[in-house]
Amino acid sequence: MHQANKPKRITSWHVIGAQLSHFRRAARLTQPALAEAVGVHEDTIGSIEQGRRALKIDLAEAFDEILGTKGALAVAVKKVPEREKLPAFVQSLVEHEEEALTLLSYENQVVPGLLQTAPYARAVFDCLYPPLDEDQADEWVSARLDRQRLLERKKPRPMLNFILEEVLLHRPVGGPDTLRGQLRHLRQCAELPFLGLQIMPTSRGAHASLDGPLVLLETPDHDHLAYIEAQRISFLVDDPGEVSVYQQVYGMLRSQALTPEESKGLLDDLLGES
Repeated sequence: MHQANKPKRITSWHVIGAQLSHFRRAARLTQPALAEAVGVHEDTIGSIEQGRRALKIDLAEAFDEILGTKGALAVAVKKVPEREKLPAFVQSLVEHEEEALTLLSYENQVVPGLLQTAPYARAVFDCLYPPLDEDQADEWVSARLDRQRLLERKKPRPMLNFILEEVLLHRPVGGPDTLRGQLRHLRQCAELPFLGLQIMPTSRGAHASLDGPLVLLETPDHDHLAYIEAQRISFLVDDPGEVSVYQQVYGMLRSQALTPEESKGLLDDLLGES
């Protein structure tokens, strides 16, 4: 499996980390001294300065107070783009997702992020372990909903297809009311003229992607990519031979799933609207 050959990306967190390092040195403070002053472990300071850890707004404000930087760090944190507030292992997907001409997705555990409601997204993040703190969960929900602007893009209009395992329509993530709201949202999305929604019935004993979730993308330059994600790791695949295999997998999945019309009917049945 090949990862896309891209240089290491410099994010806002790298820039903010470099600023913190500069301000700390200018104040003639060591990392341990600054850590003690704000009540965190010195490794936290190192991780922030290296751009490996996001700087939270309350900690930024504390740094500004101690270092006399007149709110510079807090302002920088508030200006961080929404997509960079996502966990690092999905940022590579989001970069290509927002400008994709075509996006094909198969999901077997939860509703894809592009189709999640806010309550459902929050419930998904609340399931993570170790648990997220409330501010971080709020940031991730906001960033996830921000990604859904792809569905509103008109030029060029993206062509999207989602295949969901039927079990997702029954798993009460967030409780029955949250699930019902999510099902209603899926049914509305299924009417979008540029979006295909297909359900893979549980009664189908086997299918082409039992190995797990899959996302296929076509970029504005007509490059084809595959995105594979597991627990806290991901691969963005750009090798044409590998991507071709995943495209064959997805083509077979589409033939094995319910048609879009059959899938709408299933959702109607679950919502009691048939």
